[in-house]
Amino acid sequence: MAWLTRGEEILAPLEVAATPWARTRGLLRRDGIDGALLISPSKAVHTLGMRFPIDVAFCDRTLRIIEVVTMVPNRLGKPRWRARCIIEAEAGGFAKWGVGPGDLVGVRDDRE
Repeated sequence: MAWLTRGEEILAPLEVAATPWARTRGLLRRDGIDGALLISPSKAVHTLGMRFPIDVAFCDRTLRIIEVVTMVPNRLGKPRWRARCIIEAEAGGFAKWGVGPGDLVGVRDDRE
């Protein structure tokens, strides 16, 4: 199990899209997510075929959040050229966790 963190604080459960198939599938065909999904590498996302609105955090290589946007289903997102990975959550998730641009987040993997 992996966790999205800020410092020592655990924010949410985190799924990691570690394969090309997992990155391509993302949150498609789901009705929601408990926590967040890390997609790496990635500079852009789309919500074509999605069933719910999502928050998208564009992060640099250190997992510092560059920008957070909310996307409704069936939209194409523009790439953020400085982004190296993306964290997706249900709309409102980042506000609930109190994170935004400039925050440094991390990944804690309990298997390590």
